[in-house]
Amino acid sequence: MADLKFLSRLSDIEAHYRGLEEKLAQPDIVSDQNAYRALAKEHADQTPLVTTIVRLKQVNQEIESNRDLLNDSDPEMRELAAEETDSLKAEQEGLIKNIQVLLLPKNPNDDKNVILEIRAGTGGEEAALFAADLFRMYTRFAEIKGWKVEILAAHDTDGGGFKEIIASLEGRGAFSQLKFESGVHRVQRVPATESQGRIHTSAASVAVMAEAEDVDVEIDPGDLRIDTYRSSGAGGQHVNKTDSAIRITHLPSGIVVSCQDERSQHKNKAKAMKVLRARLLDAAQAEQDAEVTQTRRAMVGSGDRSERIRTYNFPQGRMTDHRIGLTLYRLEEILGGDMDELITQLNAAAQAKALSG
Repeated sequence: MADLKFLSRLSDIEAHYRGLEEKLAQPDIVSDQNAYRALAKEHADQTPLVTTIVRLKQVNQEIESNRDLLNDSDPEMRELAAEETDSLKAEQEGLIKNIQVLLLPKNPNDDKNVILEIRAGTGGEEAALFAADLFRMYTRFAEIKGWKVEILAAHDTDGGGFKEIIASLEGRGAFSQLKFESGVHRVQRVPATESQGRIHTSAASVAVMAEAEDVDVEIDPGDLRIDTYRSSGAGGQHVNKTDSAIRITHLPSGIVVSCQDERSQHKNKAKAMKVLRARLLDAAQAEQDAEVTQTRRAMVGSGDRSERIRTYNFPQGRMTDHRIGLTLYRLEEILGGDMDELITQLNAAAQAKALSG
């Protein structure tokens, strides 16, 4: 059974929630869209927690009600009461654990869209093909979730791979689902060009960043150097005629972002700024996390992008996530976008570490 201090805190949370419900019914709040929207979001965010608290109270009352029946003169009634009490106590324990997880500090970026960057690492063309496989995996996962995917920049290869690809994934909870994907991904397989059937090892790095809003990152226009140049590669005759490509350098940080996918210089600049904002926000948060060592220990892995986090072994049809020791023999399905089991396990491990820390 939870202690009195814990139960008192739950009562305070429920009382606050009921207060939100009363405010949402007040005419002056309803007429103020901004105030109503803010309160409605807070109410929606608190609903899963309060629903669980209400059920815990019900279970506690049912356990208390069974106490007299456990001493009933009828042996059959005592047995039934004991069975029901055991079941209720098991549910009680599960509800308390769920509440503890729901009470963990929420990552403020969890509901945000994602800027996804994938770069081929060691392995030449095979690494570029693997980068394309990873992008396809995330794209299919996004499609399953009903998210919108937009390519912001891409540097493809003649063999159909990507040296680099940057995309935005827009959908509720996108960052919360993909935040543990940052790191080095390794593939072991026989390349199509390998005549001896030898297994090659290649790698690609993945960076998942929360899409920054204007209020998250303040950029001084004076800190930017913007260069225009002619696009190169496939795309039609216009690429040789117009200076539509954009390169933005953020002078204080040295971060450089370029985009040449669109015919419009304006659109390329908008896409490049979206990536720049995300990188600046990511850099600021990485610096903040480095100062809070305990917070970093509560996450899955260190979050360092130089860390090898996962291996995809094609001959054995397995995927291994080295951070949590998880191996799944469903490689084809995972690469096809069926990532729910993997993501659930990663989030569960992070929650368990946070609760024990």
